[in-house]
Amino acid sequence: MADPGGSRQNVSFPSNGAQAHGYLALPPSGSGPGLVVVQEWWGLTSHIAAMADRFAAEGFTVLAPDLFGGATTHDPEEAARLLRELPVERAARDLRGAVDFLLAHPATTGDAVGAVGFCMGGGFALVLAAQEGDRVAAAVPFYGLPRIPEYDYRGLTARVLGHYAEQDHGIPMTAVDEAAARIEAASGRKPEIHFYPAGHAFMNDENLLGTHDPEQAGIAWRRTLAFLRSVLG
Repeated sequence: MADPGGSRQNVSFPSNGAQAHGYLALPPSGSGPGLVVVQEWWGLTSHIAAMADRFAAEGFTVLAPDLFGGATTHDPEEAARLLRELPVERAARDLRGAVDFLLAHPATTGDAVGAVGFCMGGGFALVLAAQEGDRVAAAVPFYGLPRIPEYDYRGLTARVLGHYAEQDHGIPMTAVDEAAARIEAASGRKPEIHFYPAGHAFMNDENLLGTHDPEQAGIAWRRTLAFLRSVLG
């Protein structure tokens, strides 16, 4: 079932000799710390664009890369297929290009960016922080981990704030604890992890799982803003 609005692309940027696309949202002041927002497995949907707009309204220069090349869906089977068919190398290249784009953008302040990701994007936010080193100063995964459970986080220097759901059947709390231990071992810094009495995708008010939780989403949102401001300025 395709999203009737389709992808929210509004900008193109270089990506290792090719062109990638995404959604750019600028802060009202005209400049602010850079932030990469990484999509869920539904694609660059209106929800992700709305999250980018919310962060921009709070003072960040935000880019949400379109990792699926324009495809969006609200069908779980199709979303799973899009994820399976996503070349990891291309996703990594596009995310690296997003960091390059933000750091070179005149509206971005500072010499490092933050990365916030949801579901699939939560795992990619951690991978991006590991691959980009000190160019990513803050990583905020929402209910997502890298696809490889034994992922090697060497290279990650970012501070990490993680939001996970106690009733998430896809990501058990033990898996989160193991990932947190691996991050601490690799970076020497203990990540800040919060568990919420909610289900998967509790931040997404468009999700079809019925797990959106406005109260827990509000708590996670306030924690995220405080964290990003403390790290990125």
